[in-house]
Amino acid sequence: FPKSEKAVPVTDCSLQLAFDVAFGTSECSLLATGAYDRYVAICSPLPYSSQMSRVACFLLLGASCLGGCMSASAFTGCLMNLSFCGLNDINHFFCDLFQLLKLSCGHVYIAEISPAISSASILISTLFTVIVSYSYILHSVLNVRSTEGRKKAFSTCTSHLTASTLFHGTVLFVYVMPKSSFSADQVKVASVIYTVVIPM
Repeated sequence: FPKSEKAVPVTDCSLQLAFDVAFGTSECSLLATGAYDRYVAICSPLPYSSQMSRVACFLLLGASCLGGCMSASAFTGCLMNLSFCGLNDINHFFCDLFQLLKLSCGHVYIAEISPAISSASILISTLFTVIVSYSYILHSVLNVRSTEGRKKAFSTCTSHLTASTLFHGTVLFVYVMPKSSFSADQVKVASVIYTVVIPM
């Protein structure tokens, strides 16, 4: 990977972290919303237009964005409470909180535990929604008698399920798995997948 020798002020770093967390949290919520949307479309297609009305979609989108902003403010608040001393080189593509925690020369317990709890709750709740939605979808699809109907239902879900699996898998790999078992370069590759590849 190419190395950059640019200095990034803490304010710029906190802004970069805020955008990363806001968009990441929003994406988690939107993937869960997409799974619920497919569940309603496949498992109960008749009331679909009333359950997933334009207003309901805007409310779900707004809640996703609001959750992202709240998460971003919590993570950025943790960053602002850290103190840095000396030369600080980040071995990453962007200012990630867990990379910054390694550079902090003060107490980092609260800055470690608070985002970890926040991240875990977001990941668990959205991943749970995706798993439950697709479990019901799979049950419904297996009860469809026609092969054409099954193909149509599976084709409706394939791209979303792939994106959800890649996103949640890489985020779990980067933020939940023990760091000692992976190299920094492996974490960077996983970070590129969930920050660049999946949003495309």
